[in-house]
Order: sequence, then structure tokens, then C-alpha cells
Amino acid sequence: MTVFTYSQARQKLARVLDIAKREGSVQITRKDGSLFSLTALKKTKRSPFKIQGIKTRASTKDILDAVRETRER
Repeated sequence: MTVFTYSQARQKLARVLDIAKREGSVQITRKDGSLFSLTALKKTKRSPFKIQGIKTRASTKDILDAVRETRER
């Protein structure tokens, strides 16, 4: 795993991100000894319309009645 100081990471952020993408993650250290990990996330092509369903006791008839009611207003 590649390690950068805070100053190096700040000055060469694009390079740090490229290495994190290639290697999976990089570590960044601060003068006070703090250690941080920068992890690349996988890019997903997910439709904004793909949502998880919800459980309800409403029947299809109940839903259609509610839609009709709102359209009549």
C-alpha cells in the first residue's frame, strides 16, 4: 500500500486518486501521527429509478382507487 504525507497528498491529489483507484486504497499520514485511509469505490451504473420495493397491506384495487381519487381533484 502506498503511503503519502498530508503535504504530498495535498500537492498531488490527482496522482493520489489514480493510485487509490489502481491499488484500491492509499494511506495518508499527518505530522501528529494520525493515519488515514483513502479508498476507491467501485463505479456503479445504477438507474435512479431502480428502488427497493416496500411492503404494504394495500391491494392493487386500493392503490388504483387512490390514484383515481387524486386525479379527480
